[in-house]
Amino acid sequence: MTSIDVHDLTKEYGTRRAVDHLTFRVLPGRVTGFLGPNGAGKSTTMRLVLGLDHPTSGAATISGRPYTALDEPLRHVGALLDAQAAHGSRTGRDHLRVLAATNRIPDRRVDELLEEVGLKSVARRRVRTYSLGMRQRLGIAAALLGDPAVVMLDEPSNGLDPEGIVWIRGLLRRLADEGRTVLVSSHLMNETASFADHLIVLGRGRLLADTPMREFIHARVRPGVRVRTSDPAALENTLTRHGHHPERHPEGHWTVHDARVEDVGRLLSAAGVPVLELAADEATLEQAYLDLTAAETEFTAQPQEA
Repeated sequence: MTSIDVHDLTKEYGTRRAVDHLTFRVLPGRVTGFLGPNGAGKSTTMRLVLGLDHPTSGAATISGRPYTALDEPLRHVGALLDAQAAHGSRTGRDHLRVLAATNRIPDRRVDELLEEVGLKSVARRRVRTYSLGMRQRLGIAAALLGDPAVVMLDEPSNGLDPEGIVWIRGLLRRLADEGRTVLVSSHLMNETASFADHLIVLGRGRLLADTPMREFIHARVRPGVRVRTSDPAALENTLTRHGHHPERHPEGHWTVHDARVEDVGRLLSAAGVPVLELAADEATLEQAYLDLTAAETEFTAQPQEA
């Protein structure tokens, strides 16, 4: 089975421990979101998996082998860690052709990918003229060049316009549906929620969570119901009499925690309370993530005074 396996991985830089006895497995057939605050160790871990750095202890393997032991590694693993890595004086097409030549990949694959990522019309322009979003697309093309079974992307949505963000979501979903192992690091919670099936969350180099995304959210954020009425007093009295504790928001709506839409609707209807809005107050990945990592954030801005 094609998987990324990290076992008791530790990386120290002098007295600082960037990765702390980390163990997890990234499985094929799903998109795994790799989350954590700045300084949590995500980029270091990805570099260790790709053999770009050496662990202090522990191991990281792909299908049971270190990356450095893979023959023609682009055919096994595709990675994007830094969109600025391409040589600025080369054209986009030549950048991919050089990479392809090192792994005996034909030029026709280069042209296929330039079209797939939307860079066909600028393929012969020098990379230094590319925008950040264009460089991201070029980096993704490079990652897919060898048709790899494992794909690792660090912040792939960075610099992409709305069309590009929709495109990358579809691409990640397709890669997973094809049975590939997909690991995506991101700081964008709403974006991660749109494509991830599973989450691995780090904090200060340690593993905080390794769980399906839905379970992660539901375990940390209370479900609730959002309701709006033209008679706030009647709504509050009715719900309080039945053991609920509705919370009123400055915007005018109420939240009924630990409740279901059908139960709240039935109570308000029976009491004749006018209802202008009634909906499930969906828990978000951002809420669950912030709840988990609040004590693990190394760099935190101070709240601004009113």
